[in-house]
Amino acid sequence: MEQRPHALEPAVVIGAGFGGLAAAIRLAAMGLSVTVVDQAAAPGGKARALPSVAGPVDTGPTVLTMRGEFDALFALAGARLDDHVQLTQLPILARHWWDGGESLDLFPEAEANIEAIRAFSGPREAAAFARFDAQAAALLAAFDAPMMRAARPDPWTIARSAARHPRIWPALLPGVTLDRLLRLHFRDPRLVQLFARYATYVGGRPRHAPGVLALIWRAEAAGVWAVTGGMHSLAAALARLATGMGVRFRLATRARRIITQSGRVTGVEIEGGTTLACRHCVFNGDPAALVEGLLGHAAQTAVPAARTRPRSLSAHVWAFAAKAHGLPLSHHNVFFTDDPQAEFGPIGRGQMPERPTLYLCAEDRTGPTPEGLERFEIILNAPATPAGIATPTATADEEPQCRTRTFPRLKAFGLTFSPTPEARALTTPADLARLYPASRGAIYGRSPEGLLAAFQRPLAATALPGLVLAGGGAHPGAGVPMAALSARHAAEAIRQDRISASGSARTDTPGGISTGSAMTGRAPSR
Repeated sequence: MEQRPHALEPAVVIGAGFGGLAAAIRLAAMGLSVTVVDQAAAPGGKARALPSVAGPVDTGPTVLTMRGEFDALFALAGARLDDHVQLTQLPILARHWWDGGESLDLFPEAEANIEAIRAFSGPREAAAFARFDAQAAALLAAFDAPMMRAARPDPWTIARSAARHPRIWPALLPGVTLDRLLRLHFRDPRLVQLFARYATYVGGRPRHAPGVLALIWRAEAAGVWAVTGGMHSLAAALARLATGMGVRFRLATRARRIITQSGRVTGVEIEGGTTLACRHCVFNGDPAALVEGLLGHAAQTAVPAARTRPRSLSAHVWAFAAKAHGLPLSHHNVFFTDDPQAEFGPIGRGQMPERPTLYLCAEDRTGPTPEGLERFEIILNAPATPAGIATPTATADEEPQCRTRTFPRLKAFGLTFSPTPEARALTTPADLARLYPASRGAIYGRSPEGLLAAFQRPLAATALPGLVLAGGGAHPGAGVPMAALSARHAAEAIRQDRISASGSARTDTPGGISTGSAMTGRAPSR
């Protein structure tokens, strides 16, 4: 086994997504010697980017919410987030478009939203929004501590918290989906469609996802920040922070097997046959990869298979540089289909929808409209790839179909691009399935659909001593801030494991490790 250059307790993090990066930082602050292994050539996981003539274009998450989680990570190293990345708080949360040229902006301020909705849909709907906004805020308050920030959610604690917030009870009743909850509030179907969209933020369909997901609206309304350069720049900044704390990176290197001895993790074998000795391993990948034996037989039963299925939504993603013509775009833009069932009905049958809603991120629109070419990301919801296909591939007609359902549709709204993107600008569900093993292209891990889905995600602690989970496939769920929260749970599980092993709490090293090291291991991956 490879020997560490110093005697600190070793840990290995498999996966350099936001959950893995956050876990590495937290473990380094606890005094562990941390190595991060990732098969990609750059950190970020799903926050990857494609090259363009205007610079790298994000193909994954586009903005930062709940930024306090990332302020806390930088504080562990005695640093400030704002000194390492340039953040711009967006004055418009999103600009929404419908057929016929109607549009609605939403803002961080509740009163501004009430006035915007009053002008868009009348005083009754403005009053309905005020009630919905208060209900979503109460849901977030009731579920934040006992659910999202708890390592092991306790239904009874959550029930007691909910009992103190009568406003949220209608959202918790069996059979009340997000779509149904919104129809109890709004008569304008456009507003139902708008706020139902938040189900897709975690990979669900509005008519199947639980009403409690309304809380996502309030998490976003609390503030949205764009990262100059793109979200992959935030991942790079976290990797630099971790390196300064002594974390070592082996990028472009595949983890082949988790090794155990006497029923406990003792190392991680990487390609080439080298084994990194460790007592603690954080897996920041899709938990289905463990179940399918992609990390070896010993880890195959660490997570119950039922906690990794059914799968969430996937996506077709365009990432390109062009000049936009015809519409005043914001940073976030949503172009709604005229019939939600024409989108989610086919997705439920495993098909590409003919009339999808289009999400468009104008990545460089954080101030005045840029001159020349800009970077754009367009996301179309899609089903995950079929089960049982080891190496999924896109069909020959998938790219032209996706192109036809994207750019002529935007042209009908009045938006065109020059030049239009090439085929290589498209990432398909099959591409995502290859990039993220065992995911089947599902961006958000297990589906959030079903009343108890939030309780059925894998927890940080697994059945294999020494192995913990982090990332969007684990509790508390998908999304950049949730991945950061999962790292808290992973670090706490390791802390408890160390206490259990020693019989007494160890003294953590405050401020982390000060010795820096360069990123290593950039050899081509198999």
